[in-house]
Amino acid sequence: MKKIRFGVVGTNNITDRVIAGGLEDERFELVAVCSRTRERAEEFAAKHNIPHIFTSLEEMAESPLVDAIYIATPNYVHAAQSILCMNRGKHVLCEKPLASNAREASEMIATARKNNVLLMEAMISTLNPNFAIVREEIKRLGTIRRYFSSYCQYSSRYDKFKEGTILNAFKPELSNGAVMDIGIYTIYPMITLFGRPEKIEAQGIKLHTGVDGQGAVNFQYKDMNATVLYSKIANSALPTEIEGEEGNLLLDKIHITGKVDYIPRRKTEQGREQDYSSTSIGRPLDHSEYYYEIKEFIDILERGERESAVNSHENSLATMETIDEIRCQMGVHYPADEA
Repeated sequence: MKKIRFGVVGTNNITDRVIAGGLEDERFELVAVCSRTRERAEEFAAKHNIPHIFTSLEEMAESPLVDAIYIATPNYVHAAQSILCMNRGKHVLCEKPLASNAREASEMIATARKNNVLLMEAMISTLNPNFAIVREEIKRLGTIRRYFSSYCQYSSRYDKFKEGTILNAFKPELSNGAVMDIGIYTIYPMITLFGRPEKIEAQGIKLHTGVDGQGAVNFQYKDMNATVLYSKIANSALPTEIEGEEGNLLLDKIHITGKVDYIPRRKTEQGREQDYSSTSIGRPLDHSEYYYEIKEFIDILERGERESAVNSHENSLATMETIDEIRCQMGVHYPADEA
């Protein structure tokens, strides 16, 4: 068994979770960390027992000690850092969103193909085993008529925002905001299941820093509609539902699906309505949610492939194009858009 030697750049809570998930796969080996300061790198290395420390991403990307790099830095540097690593032959697992915009995402994909390396967006929701069940069981629904998804989570950083302290989550210069942070969790699965929408109508609340605090978006497909709600300034307990002519699938949470119910359509026979109760078709997760993206990444490398069939280049690019249009309609612009 060959281990894949990972370096990580970005020493935040998400990196902690991804490392914990990776350690559940015996093929994952954590060998390096890169941080802007040696003090922070040493602190993070001690925390996770990481043998090698870098304060230069270029040096880590050039190191023969590292096979793949997980990037969990602010959104606005995802593209530049991924391209730097891929140009030095490293495989890249890049935290969502893949880039600031579709232009950057296209450049990243072109770089991956030019260098024959794996580039995958770290979107956990679509690699969740229960989402695989959804992809398989959706055929039971007949003609799909609607996709609805909601992910609204009041940000702990919003209290500071209201007090006048602007933290990273609400800074446009970092390519942040609600759609990039959590709205993407509702959009990426939709793209994965149904492809690009034909029409997009977006509205929401724009905060004084220029980022979106929440949004509501309607999508038109050829034979179906879709609606997504997302927010960092309010909570919601609404589930995700896929509605078909023959039944529905109900997902408890779109970002980490722990429960999936199949609800067949009620039918009338001989003047009497037949009552069909829902059936649970999901299964408990036997690993942490971040394990599955590491497993997918390593599985692809073991097969000698350079792209995920689920978190594919096409799905990542289509998602970024969709988010670009949503931001355009809401008047949310980033400095990265002007490059």
